[in-house]
Amino acid sequence: MTTLPRGRQFTAADLAAMPDDGNRYELVDGALIVTPSPVTRHQIVVANLHWVLRVAGPSDLRVLFAPYDVKLSDITVLQPDLLVAPRTAFGEANLPGAPLLAVEVLSPSTRHIDLGLKRSAYEAARCPAYWVVDPEDPSVTAWELRGGEYVVAGTATGAETLTLAAPYPVSITPERLLD
Repeated sequence: MTTLPRGRQFTAADLAAMPDDGNRYELVDGALIVTPSPVTRHQIVVANLHWVLRVAGPSDLRVLFAPYDVKLSDITVLQPDLLVAPRTAFGEANLPGAPLLAVEVLSPSTRHIDLGLKRSAYEAARCPAYWVVDPEDPSVTAWELRGGEYVVAGTATGAETLTLAAPYPVSITPERLLD
C-alpha cells in the first residue's frame, strides 16, 4: 500500500514509492498526475515515431520511450512518450534534466495535460524542442525554444510532411505514423 503525503507537495521520492499498476505517475510542481495505460493507436504512433527518430538520429544520441523518468526537479518528474538526449546525459534510473526533445502523443485522458502543464514544464526547464502528435486527426506540432519561450517550429496534418532541424534533421508525415 502506498501512503500519499498530506499537506505537502509530492516529491520524486514519493513518486518512486508508487505501485507498479500499469498507470503512469508523473509530477508537475509537486502535483501528482496519474494517467491510464495508452491504447493501441497511441502505441502504434509511438513505435513508428521512435523508429523515424532512431534512424535519423546521430549515434551520440539515444531515443527512449515511456515509461522513463525525466527528472526536471525534485517536484517535477515527467515521462514523455518519447525523448531524445545525449547518451552521456542519462543517469542510472532517469534523465536528470531536460532532454533535447520531448514528444507527447495525445490521448483523450492526456490532451490538456500535454498541451498545457507538460509543455509549460518543459519550456521552464529549457527543453530545446517539444512535439505533440495527435493520432485522432493525424498531425504533428513542433515547438522550439527561442529566447526562453516556445515558438511553433512547424506543423503538418495528414499526408503533409514536416521537416525539422532540431534536435537533428528529420521528416515526419503524420498519417504514416498510423501504419
